Amino acid sequence: MTLIHPRDQITKIISRIYKRGMTTTSGGNISIIDDNGDIWVTPSAIDKGSLRASDIICVKKDGTIVGKHKPSSEFPFHKAIYEVRPDIKSLIHAHPPALVSFSIVRKIPNTNIISQAKHICGPIGYATYELPGSEKLGEVIAKEFEKGFKAVIMENHGTVLGGSDLDDAFQRFETLELSACAIIYGSQIGTPKYLEDSQIDEFEAQVPAMRPEMEETEHPYDEREKRLKICKIVHRACEQGLMISSYGTVSMRWRDNDFLITPTDVNRWDMSIEDIVQIKDGKREKGKTPSRATWIHQEIYKKYPKVNSIIMTQPPYLMAFGVTKKYLDVRTIPESWIFLQDIPSLSYGSHFKTNKDQEIISNNTTAVIIENDSVMVTGDELLQTFDYLEVAEFSAKSLVMGASLGDMVPINNNQVEELRKKFLV
Repeated sequence: MTLIHPRDQITKIISRIYKRGMTTTSGGNISIIDDNGDIWVTPSAIDKGSLRASDIICVKKDGTIVGKHKPSSEFPFHKAIYEVRPDIKSLIHAHPPALVSFSIVRKIPNTNIISQAKHICGPIGYATYELPGSEKLGEVIAKEFEKGFKAVIMENHGTVLGGSDLDDAFQRFETLELSACAIIYGSQIGTPKYLEDSQIDEFEAQVPAMRPEMEETEHPYDEREKRLKICKIVHRACEQGLMISSYGTVSMRWRDNDFLITPTDVNRWDMSIEDIVQIKDGKREKGKTPSRATWIHQEIYKKYPKVNSIIMTQPPYLMAFGVTKKYLDVRTIPESWIFLQDIPSLSYGSHFKTNKDQEIISNNTTAVIIENDSVMVTGDELLQTFDYLEVAEFSAKSLVMGASLGDMVPINNNQVEELRKKFLV
């Protein structure tokens, strides 16, 4: 249960949405219904890029409006949804580009495109077009939520998502937009491949068992320093659209094969150094649940002494290659080839098979794409690993954008050999 005032929760999330380019200065609205039945909502016609807590409006249960602005023009559908779904305590409505694309071609994104999306988003509803701000729009959207949906595509308009709290709604919002991006970008370079429900269920069943707890945990200075570095990179990745609140794992080698890793089921945007989990002698820090990928990270640290940091995440353009099984040829510009050289792919779910002979990476591999799941990037210093991730995503973006212009002309073999000699790679 969050103790942050609804005004502050709303301004924090609307700022994230705006800075990530998922709504405009005038578009989108957020609301929270409190235990008294009062609804806190973003104001009408106020700049989303500079919204303050004092701008948020409270519409009391009796209809009284408290605040210095008018409530959002879409307030009627927020109120209508809360009336039919008492389990929903927060709503986000926005116009993120990929989901708007689906709304204007009148389709629903298939969330079986990425492994965790189906579970987080649930089934997706579809509301037919009605005049924005009208009571009729509230009726058609509320009818979709009444069917049990927590995410609804609004025809020729955008999307609205609900949650048990605002973080839950935002997690659903980000995950659905990522799914839509993966489908759209993947369609530009190939044909997206969707997971079967049985594949997702089988994958969930094979996740390695929880590690035993250590009795006591020490936190010397060098360990605390690494925790801070992990948190800074996680926050930076979220801000740059390279990670979302519902998915992303970062780890750093600490001493020998002991390491620190991000937890599971903690919002990546708000991750703190206290959330980070220490893994020592194969045991986890008491009272904490590390990432489900902990086993993979441990095996890599044991096998590859030069790897001192690992990032697993779902950048949208790299995921375009992950959902189409298309080869990501990084011979685009010299920097891409020097840093990455080759990015192989692993089949979905194979990286969680607890087979110690399983080759996830090799001595010549910096990054690997795991189909319909994620990309894994390895390196020495964590900032270096993050740089590799950025370079990989920029390379993927260039290829996706260039697909409509013509076939890529890669750096040729002679040019690659010159790079190899000059940079000793």
